[in-house]
Amino acid sequence: MSDRRQLALNLFIYPGGHHEAAWRYKGSAADRILDVSFYQELTQRAEAHKFDAIFFADGPALADNVRYAQRFRFEPITWLAAIAAVTRRIGLIATASTTYTEPYNLARLFASLDHLSKGRAGWNIVTTSTPQAAQNFGLPEHPPHHERYERAREYLDVITKLWDSWEDDALVNDPRSGVFADTSKIHAIDHVGKHLRVRGPLNISRSPQGRPVYVQAGSSDDGRAFAARYAEAIFTAHQTLASAQEFYADIKRQAGSFGRSSDQIKILPGISPFIGSTQAEADRLQEEFNDLIQPEYSLTQLRQMIGLDLTGFDLDGPFPRHLIDTSGARGVASRFKLVVDIVDREKPTIRQLVQRLAGARGHWVIAGTPEKIADNIQAWFEGGAADGFNVMPPWLPGGFDVFAEQVVPILRQRGLFRHDYTGNTLRDHYGLNRPASVFAHPAQAIA
Repeated sequence: MSDRRQLALNLFIYPGGHHEAAWRYKGSAADRILDVSFYQELTQRAEAHKFDAIFFADGPALADNVRYAQRFRFEPITWLAAIAAVTRRIGLIATASTTYTEPYNLARLFASLDHLSKGRAGWNIVTTSTPQAAQNFGLPEHPPHHERYERAREYLDVITKLWDSWEDDALVNDPRSGVFADTSKIHAIDHVGKHLRVRGPLNISRSPQGRPVYVQAGSSDDGRAFAARYAEAIFTAHQTLASAQEFYADIKRQAGSFGRSSDQIKILPGISPFIGSTQAEADRLQEEFNDLIQPEYSLTQLRQMIGLDLTGFDLDGPFPRHLIDTSGARGVASRFKLVVDIVDREKPTIRQLVQRLAGARGHWVIAGTPEKIADNIQAWFEGGAADGFNVMPPWLPGGFDVFAEQVVPILRQRGLFRHDYTGNTLRDHYGLNRPASVFAHPAQAIA
């Protein structure tokens, strides 16, 4: 294989597809969204095309707008365990919240997934932006943005130590000597902090990757600092090359300030492509999806992003920029800033804005021929904007199939994407080092 830098490609699986009206499209598999074999088949196709990983989003509350879209969630670690059983090489990334889970339980879940998949687990670390989640967990209100990130930093310290609490050679498993584990290499973590109190150690040995790949998706100032310190892969949303380049440079710079090597952090923007044999055909396909949009759903999505209820406004009138409040806590959120940037840059009507957001909730939506899609991917990859992409098909399964069968071969011909896997773990695919245990040096061990 060439030593040339290679793209990372993930398949981001969203029920029905990433366009909000995907489930209404004639080519979608809307009737299979609760059929695990559908997701197994999708992952097997992605593995056949040598994708790095599949990725599942999650959230611990029912969306306000489930009346109009397939937007409920299944628990992703359970789902990925079923997918691991029918795949061999592709990475398996699940989302879990540091605000609404406890680190000991989550450490066990991900360690189990990494063991049963032989080293393919990744954790998409989120702090949860959905306010209605709080009352599902006995809290009177959703913690503020800065407090969620404060807890997340403590959480990462705790869960990392839990995954490291068994050194690599602590598991002896020697029937002849009668020694199962070397307890001098199993460590309590004895953490007492502001938000968490955890003794440890974990009750399962260190997993094949040492710990799952740390993935993060926030782009606010807190999110960037958190990602630069901890993340090994970052999922991010950008509408323009310039915005993506600024983010890429900033994260790599901040990572360096923490003593991290820039090649040990992969930045992966989302891309949702409408692909046709001609530009006109691709544009018609995108229009076909936008014609299926239900305004009540779209306006609810917009309200959740920017806190502005536009019910009753003329959809074809100018967007009322003056009504957006940028002074509150919402103003620091990355998706809020993205939407405001679109409004300021493009001066859209309300209808034009909701159509922009309908494709992939603020991620980069592009329509064109396979060559155009490949050209843009290459431009971002070689232009200091991306190390790869989170591929977000507008609908499933067809939206993925056309990308894999028509765009991926072009990327291979240009030497930008692998012809085959060269390793077995998600860390291998991303070119990430296996981390040493924080307890690899003499420390206090349990009796």
